[in-house]
Amino acid sequence: MRFGLLVMVCCLTAVVTMPAARAQEDESSSPPTQRQEDKAESTARASEESSSKDTRIDLSPPKDDEKNHPTSSATVSDAEDATTDVQELHPWDPHKAAKDIEIGDFYFKRKNYRAATERYKEALVYKPNDAAANFRLAECLEKTGSPQDAASHYQEYLKILPHGPLSQDAQKALDRLATRNPKASSAPTP
Repeated sequence: MRFGLLVMVCCLTAVVTMPAARAQEDESSSPPTQRQEDKAESTARASEESSSKDTRIDLSPPKDDEKNHPTSSATVSDAEDATTDVQELHPWDPHKAAKDIEIGDFYFKRKNYRAATERYKEALVYKPNDAAANFRLAECLEKTGSPQDAASHYQEYLKILPHGPLSQDAQKALDRLATRNPKASSAPTP
């Protein structure tokens, strides 16, 4: 019994150590030039890698930039002169604006006008001259009791699309707001 156990342990030891021995044989059997080539190749790759000083990108504006964009420096300096610490600029993103309008419409249909108002305002951040967002925001503001703000957004819609599909509705809303609140003046129909 002991002899059988001893034979079994020896066989298991041989099976476990066999892959390691083969790996050592492969490494030692490869010609020494192969190992030297590998080292030389890794050294060459390291020398090809550039440092940041070697690959600097020129970020200076083009020669005619000031002539082609005369107001750009004023805009940048206005952003730098802001009194707040937060200087966040939102990029032009019409897809995000469309999604915000879609979600705002969902809230509007459910008569959650405050949530819809926030979504339409966010849409105007990402696409400031969006006529649909202005009109729908005006509707929400009118329903939540902000007639002056609503009138300004109806007027903004009429500036963007004076003959748009909702221009008659916007004009009617401005007339309605003007009769309720004399401070909310209606804009003449173009």
